[in-house]
Amino acid sequence: MTPGHIAVIGTGAMGQAHVRALAGLGAADRIAYLCSARSPRPMPEAPGARLTTSVDEVLHDASVDIVVVCTPTDTHRDLAVRALRAGKHVLLEKPIALELADAHAILRAAEEAGRILMVAHVVRFFGGYEAIDDAVRAGAVGTPLAVTAERLSAPAPPSPWWQDERRSGGPLVDFAIHDFDQLNRLLGTPRAVSSRRTGSDRPIETTVEYADGGIGRVLTSMDLPPAFGFSSAIEVLGSTGLLAHRFVGASPTHRAPLSIEALGSATPSRPYELDETDPYQRQMASFLDCVERDVEPVRVTGPSAIAALAVALAAKTSLDTGTPVQLAEPTDG
Repeated sequence: MTPGHIAVIGTGAMGQAHVRALAGLGAADRIAYLCSARSPRPMPEAPGARLTTSVDEVLHDASVDIVVVCTPTDTHRDLAVRALRAGKHVLLEKPIALELADAHAILRAAEEAGRILMVAHVVRFFGGYEAIDDAVRAGAVGTPLAVTAERLSAPAPPSPWWQDERRSGGPLVDFAIHDFDQLNRLLGTPRAVSSRRTGSDRPIETTVEYADGGIGRVLTSMDLPPAFGFSSAIEVLGSTGLLAHRFVGASPTHRAPLSIEALGSATPSRPYELDETDPYQRQMASFLDCVERDVEPVRVTGPSAIAALAVALAAKTSLDTGTPVQLAEPTDG
């Protein structure tokens, strides 16, 4: 099928990122609406878009068959389900929801409507992370045994909703979920989660135990000085080697080194070529391709989005209660 018009609901930072991605793919003229509950922001990348505060107007327009939802997380279930039931394909910003029941409801709505749903776990499209994933699956480090990840930044800009954990879930649910998603992708089914910190302004350390014996560790902080900016890293220790990647910067440049080192061997590390295309653009291209071919996404699936949320919610509960949390239900990463 040939996709029709596109509506973007939410015109904040993430809405702007997705509009830029569409424009970069040559799809600017397909953006029919920019919608926001408050005053929607015009964007030069979408010169033909109608500005509206009415979701109903967007959903009742039969020419729109794709809706990109970039609103606060506590609105995701309502907006995604409404869009899917209106016959629209949906690209939904992460996290999929704030509660597992809401996440499952969104997946059911997509299945019942027969429409494509993809959750925007964009880190899966970052060149360094994708290269590590591909190398691990190609057997470069043997059996993955442990994954260590970190995501560090200065405080987020003031927001009417993000600082309210009842609406965003806080750093573990909104920020560290990228790293929990990577752990699940590389290590399988999570079974137990434990989080701790030594003070309210100190980093959060989360440990995740996996069904096959793997272990993951995530360091999370959004309390660094403003001049720090942002940094993320991931390291995979396997039975025969080590993979490591670090990214530093306010926006992805994909120039941080990715190397493989064979443990106990004189084999030198070797560099990997990283895809330098904007990850938001690659993510959008993947989603549009799924819609055009009417196939379910494979790089980011509904179950993987739910699995990441399950770990994030367990980490938050563990941090709040000071006790480990068991994940009894199998999850698919």
